[in-house]
Amino acid sequence: MENLELLCPAGDAEALRAAVDFGADAVYLAGQAYGMRTASKNFDEAGLREAIRYAHQRGVKVHVTCNTLPRNGELDQLPAFLELVADAGADALIVADLGVLSLAKRYAPGVALHASVQAGVVNYEAARALYELGVQRVVLARELTLEEIAGIRAKTPRELELEAFIHGAVCISESGRCLLSSYMTGRDAARGDCAQPCRWRYALMEEKRPGQFFSIAEEGAGAYILNSKDLCMAEHLPKLTAAGVTSFKIEGRAKSSYYAAVTAGAYRAILDAYIKDPAAPPPSWALEELQKISHRPYSTGFYLGKPEQETVSGGYQRSYQLAAVAVDWREGMLTLRQRNKFIKGETLDCLEPGGPSFLIPVQEMYDEQGGPIDAAPHAEMTVRIPCSRPVKPGAFLRRNLK
Repeated sequence: MENLELLCPAGDAEALRAAVDFGADAVYLAGQAYGMRTASKNFDEAGLREAIRYAHQRGVKVHVTCNTLPRNGELDQLPAFLELVADAGADALIVADLGVLSLAKRYAPGVALHASVQAGVVNYEAARALYELGVQRVVLARELTLEEIAGIRAKTPRELELEAFIHGAVCISESGRCLLSSYMTGRDAARGDCAQPCRWRYALMEEKRPGQFFSIAEEGAGAYILNSKDLCMAEHLPKLTAAGVTSFKIEGRAKSSYYAAVTAGAYRAILDAYIKDPAAPPPSWALEELQKISHRPYSTGFYLGKPEQETVSGGYQRSYQLAAVAVDWREGMLTLRQRNKFIKGETLDCLEPGGPSFLIPVQEMYDEQGGPIDAAPHAEMTVRIPCSRPVKPGAFLRRNLK
């Protein structure tokens, strides 16, 4: 139990702080190259060093992704990047390519090596081979069932750690490898630049009737034949632990700091409750929090057996909208940084690290100069509202859209 790890995404500095502050044991992030998410801001050299410093000061580990499949022309710059990662104090490198693995052992010898989900580990022989090459942990392919994971655990060295995704977006490709985006748009998913064509709406066209499109689904919204549901294993962490998983990974380096905070906080509470009493159900408030982020319908993926048809409509489910982030609380006055418009008379739902959310009625509003206002329509504007209870800096205040 004491070795269980909650591993959270950090696409930029703000998301990293949110993940760390809301309960991550470790975060994973990328530099400006060799990572699988070009949509994220990621971290330059100074940002990477500061991210590692911030996390380490709070007892949180940092795993750096180096999991693209680099071409010949990219290899010359890789040793310098690996040396930077080592010098900055990263705890682990996440790699997929055997050449990168070899270079990492040479240029970052003190950094633990983790085999990325891109390595496609679906059996114990692959896991064993990677361990013999110096890998300390494998990130298991998403197509595995709990029984298959248990089989890998039973036939691999106990020193080899197993990591698995527990939450977030899922693509239809095998172990994250897909050529659809590259073929259709020229944007290579294996290099972190996926255009997500699996999320697009599709129709049927007969060759002798060009331009006429026919629905291939019974539902009125049309067909999203490649669009999978999001993964959510919040109620099944004991089963994953029993199968041998010790690191629980949340997807989402392209997501916001709000997403990082909510998922880290919810799974922190769920994991802590499980460690305290393995027979107890997850806290209901934590499960409710996972409904307060934008998401597709949830699924348990392949873990509990082959999933049902995953086709869903193209839209996300959104029941809450981030309104503001807390900056400071002093003597009954809460200072906020606006993120989306909110108005006087609303009641905001406040989430801060360490527990369930609580409501804050917006009975009065003031601008940065202290003048009374009725709304906060401008991005990043400073707003002050009366609030009787203390609120921690970095807390997120949401609007209920229902």
